[in-house]
Amino acid sequence: MKLHMKHGWQLTLKHFHIVILMFLYQLLWGFFLYRFVDSVVSPLLRRFPANHPSETAVQLFLTEAQFQLLKTDLIHPYLWLLAGLLGLRMLLTPLFNAGLLYSLQHTREWREGGGANTGTRFLEGIRKRWRPVMLLYWAESLLALAPGCWLLPKALDAIVGSGSLQELLGELLPGAGLWLVWAVVLHLLSVALQLGAACGDKLLPSLVRTLRHFFTYAAISLALWAIAAGLGWAVSGLSMLWAGLLALIVHQGYPLIRTLLKVWTLAVQTEFLKSR
Repeated sequence: MKLHMKHGWQLTLKHFHIVILMFLYQLLWGFFLYRFVDSVVSPLLRRFPANHPSETAVQLFLTEAQFQLLKTDLIHPYLWLLAGLLGLRMLLTPLFNAGLLYSLQHTREWREGGGANTGTRFLEGIRKRWRPVMLLYWAESLLALAPGCWLLPKALDAIVGSGSLQELLGELLPGAGLWLVWAVVLHLLSVALQLGAACGDKLLPSLVRTLRHFFTYAAISLALWAIAAGLGWAVSGLSMLWAGLLALIVHQGYPLIRTLLKVWTLAVQTEFLKSR
């Protein structure tokens, strides 16, 4: 495991310019999503009664907001804009995945073969492998969201009919936990299949190889996610407990570190799966 993590880190450093590119992509996505949410929520909040509002005033505000959202076409342009943003992300993210996974594998092959490193092959990977990777990414997204068609209506009924918080959590947590496990397993399988597609492997052999070593593969992935989560909590704690210029710099720079850890995770997964 340590050897895979070491080699994965070396691959990550060789792709640092792609890390920067993915960081800028995430930054722009976050900015436009924030502006979208702000454009929807701020006009509604401006009508919230200020200066210790009464219960009647708050109820009137909620009724008016509900009427504007559900009984008028006020929300329609925002829904179309949100659909456009999500659609754009569904197109761009698998392109990044195809280029990065293809380049990681070919850089690994150069290292194993002892040949000269001629640079990364990110754009070549996008040109050659974007179709199968995009189809697998879309399939993962649809399958991950599918349980929501059954669980979300049940969750809404539980929220409306539950008599206490303990009862509500007792009804929601089992389904939410199973949904989370399903999404994690599905994501791990999807990453492995996307890697196989980026390398030109057939779907069935990639799936069989992944299932044969799935528990080790999942343990390595969970360990890396735990490292990323622990670092994120540490940065958040630093920002809250030690306010100052240094904490601000660390907090603002953490998205770049998070992107670096994401690429490192993919590199370690590539190292493990292609070594089997």
